Formats: sequence, structure tokens, C-alpha cells
Amino acid sequence: MSRAIHVFRTPDRFVAGTVGQPGDRTFYLQAVHETRIVSVLLEKQQVAILADRIGALLEEIHRRFGTPIPPESDRVGDLSPLVMPVDAEFRVGTMGLGWDAESEAVVVELLAITEGEFDESVVLDDTDEGPDAVRVFLTTEAAREFAARSSRVISAGRPPCPLCHEPLDPDGHLCVRTNGYKRDAELSKSLDFVDPEVFRHLTIQDESGYIDPDTVEGDPNDPDDDADPGPTPQG
Repeated sequence: MSRAIHVFRTPDRFVAGTVGQPGDRTFYLQAVHETRIVSVLLEKQQVAILADRIGALLEEIHRRFGTPIPPESDRVGDLSPLVMPVDAEFRVGTMGLGWDAESEAVVVELLAITEGEFDESVVLDDTDEGPDAVRVFLTTEAAREFAARSSRVISAGRPPCPLCHEPLDPDGHLCVRTNGYKRDAELSKSLDFVDPEVFRHLTIQDESGYIDPDTVEGDPNDPDDDADPGPTPQG
């Protein structure tokens, strides 16, 4: 059977969202165009990586092509929850990120997780062989908005431990970096945290108009609706 590729060239919205309570949340990406809705399930870390790399990609696009890029901002215009009910097409395994120079659009591709290996050349390609995929074209403004909302969705969960980076429960947790010592959940505001580097150099293919898909394997205002429990809580 040929793979299904869900393409959204002019989506009304493309957002990250969750279902469930902090500590028991399921993460989704959802693309909407008029009455057409496609949702996919993924890990919190995948959302964080995608948002971070979209920001890095926009800066690289401006540097290489001189394309006007909106400044980074914490402001989010779309705080609406996911469209319910959420029926995921698949769980995301590999993600691809590119730049369509002709339409000046960021291209996000989400591929279904597979049991075995597959040829990664199918990312951002229309070949019949390969995992099902969702491909979304975003203006630079929409890409910034996606990244800002994603960051807010992620931060709406439990705060991380400053030592082991595992989520903190309200009454603290057993930190493996301190031999199980139970630390208080109130973190010092004087501490600075540096996220791990997740953006590797993206090479430019000027002749095709795309940046090479540098794939990634899947591993406090909350705009989400917690009324409907998710099928497979991920935390």
C-alpha cells in the first residue's frame, strides 16, 4: 500500500498541544485547514527540539538569503486548545525540517515511527515507499508563532530539577544526582540553565530551494484543554 502524505500548504493553524494534567500529559501536533484536521502524537522532547530548531533555521535563512524574519517573541496569539476529539493519525518517529525558497515557507515534515530502518531520503520527498507523513508549510511568522506556543505548552508542565533535569513533583523528588536526596520543588531563581545543544549545522541546497532535512529520532499559561484524557500518557 502506498504511503499517505498529508500536505498542508496553507494551514489555518499548526500547533502543539496536550491532553491531560501536568505529569500525565500526552503531546500532539495538530494541523487544521477549514474542516480538515490531522493530529499526530509525539514526545515532549520532540516538541522542544522542533521548536528550538525552527528558531535556529529562521536565523540561518536570514543569514544566508537575507529573507526578512520576524523577531523572536514570547507573545502567542493562538492560545486556543486542540480541536477535540484528538484522533492521532500516528506516533511521530522522524522529523524533517526544510526551507522552500520559492514560496518562502518553512517546511515541517513528521513521519510515522517504524519498527525497522528506512531510507531517510524519503523525508521531504513524495516517493511511494516510506512511512506515512504530515507535511506542513509555514510562513516565517507562523513558524515563530509555532515555536513560541510550543515553548509555552512545554513550560506549562512540571518544572525540571536543576541537577538531573527530571520533572519535579510538587513535594520534590528523589534526585539521582544527589544519591536520592529529596530536594524541594522551589528552585532558586538565581540559577541559570543551559539547554543541551540540539541544533546541528544545516547545509543549504540552493539549487533545490530546500535545506537538508537534519532528521531527529523520537526518543505559565497553558492553552490546552485537559478535559479529555489522552490514550497513552507520556508525562
